[in-house]
Amino acid sequence: MIFETLDTFGHEQVVFCHNKDAGLKAIIAIHNTVLGPALGGTRMWPYKTEAEALNDVLRLSRGMTYKNAVAGLNIGGGKAVIIGDPAKDKSEALFRAFGQFVESLGGRYITAEDVGIDVNDMEYVYRETEYVTGVHQVHGGSGDPSPFTAYGTLQGLMAALNKRFGNEEVGKYSYSVQGLGHVGMEFVKLLKERGAKIFVTDINQQLVDRAVNEFGAEAVGLDEIYDVPADIYSPCALGGTVNEQTLPRLKAKVICGAANNQLANNAIGDEVAKRGILYAPDYAVNAGGVMNVALELDGYNRERAMRMMRTIYHNLGRIFEIAERDGIPTYKAADRLAEERISAIGKLKLPLGRSVPRFQGRIRGGH
Repeated sequence: MIFETLDTFGHEQVVFCHNKDAGLKAIIAIHNTVLGPALGGTRMWPYKTEAEALNDVLRLSRGMTYKNAVAGLNIGGGKAVIIGDPAKDKSEALFRAFGQFVESLGGRYITAEDVGIDVNDMEYVYRETEYVTGVHQVHGGSGDPSPFTAYGTLQGLMAALNKRFGNEEVGKYSYSVQGLGHVGMEFVKLLKERGAKIFVTDINQQLVDRAVNEFGAEAVGLDEIYDVPADIYSPCALGGTVNEQTLPRLKAKVICGAANNQLANNAIGDEVAKRGILYAPDYAVNAGGVMNVALELDGYNRERAMRMMRTIYHNLGRIFEIAERDGIPTYKAADRLAEERISAIGKLKLPLGRSVPRFQGRIRGGH
């Protein structure tokens, strides 16, 4: 059934990576390289089955194609998953073995951090391959992409507020933020700086306490987050939280957050639109992290990265325009924007043997 699935999703290549001695079981999925080499993070997760890991990497890699296209980047979409518990299965050997598999693809896939992976893990991968983004600043990299993802999410939020309420005054509204990881906490900080009322929840009580103590947020239960009277619902944790059970409970007029795959399915996306809730498509909103690491290909510059984040505001504006123009929900409009760009660039007669990434300004001291 694998080739049937690839046919449906449109993948170019899927690589199963195994190194028994290092304990590595990983899958790299390259979805589309029309715009350039496939870039997307590596996720480490204790998947219950191999089928679950495969489904996740296929879904996530396809999402990266659309995210990178809408973000205006000259890169395609890919993703990798490592099957394992990030709390106890990490080792230098595991990540270096994974790095060797990335290297074997010759630049067709470029990796980065994702759930369960940090910059220290990427250091080991970087010892084996150049095709890593989000490496530490000491190597000329950009480091942790979370602050950029959060700042980009703020830009998307301002575009959504402008569309729904006719202004961009973040502090005038209330927010229910679900998930206080690196990005979620940074987003709460940005909301607080603008004087917003914030409700928060997370499975980690320490993070909830920090949001309450440092940023004056109001803590609510994991399930109660769907019932709070907030103007904006901001999912910043795992996907699928806008679903048949939760949507009828939401009081929000806008859904805008940093999580991937926020809508449980397309039918829910249609229902969100029917209810008059403005959905800011997740992969357009949360593109700040990938925009930031993509700059490493040309030589990283923080000021340029911050300027690039602001294009997210305009990308959302274009999506809202397409939704109105074509009479479709915003989640479909985002896909349409991505597909139109991939199609247009794909029709260009690009030079044969497109060059692999350059990675200007990188330092590989000691490697």
